[in-house]
Amino acid sequence: MKNNTNIDNQKVDNEKKIVFDEESCPVTATMKVLGGKWKPILINAIYLTAPARFGELKRSVVGITQSMLTQQLRELEDDGLISRKIYAEIPPRVEYTLTEFGLTLSPIMQSMAKWGEEYRMKKV
Repeated sequence: MKNNTNIDNQKVDNEKKIVFDEESCPVTATMKVLGGKWKPILINAIYLTAPARFGELKRSVVGITQSMLTQQLRELEDDGLISRKIYAEIPPRVEYTLTEFGLTLSPIMQSMAKWGEEYRMKKV
């Protein structure tokens, strides 16, 4: 057995070191935007039913409170994933759609859905 630790250490030093931290990890950046119980559900609901009205989202997303729905929609809008269009009508009408940037999530969400279906099948 070789015991050449100096050469082994040099080899490790010459390899590219990858540092994972909260500020530089791109997956963490993604999860900050998409993470949580409601955002993936809302993005999917808006994608599939756009333009989606607030009341429709409230009825179709089971278990979400009105205040949580409002908060999550505001955060998604602040992150540039959805747009909100307000119509000057009585009663007021508000519609939500994915922005062009939000639509770039489509392949990711479809992959997540496929993975989720496979995962659920394994658990049964």
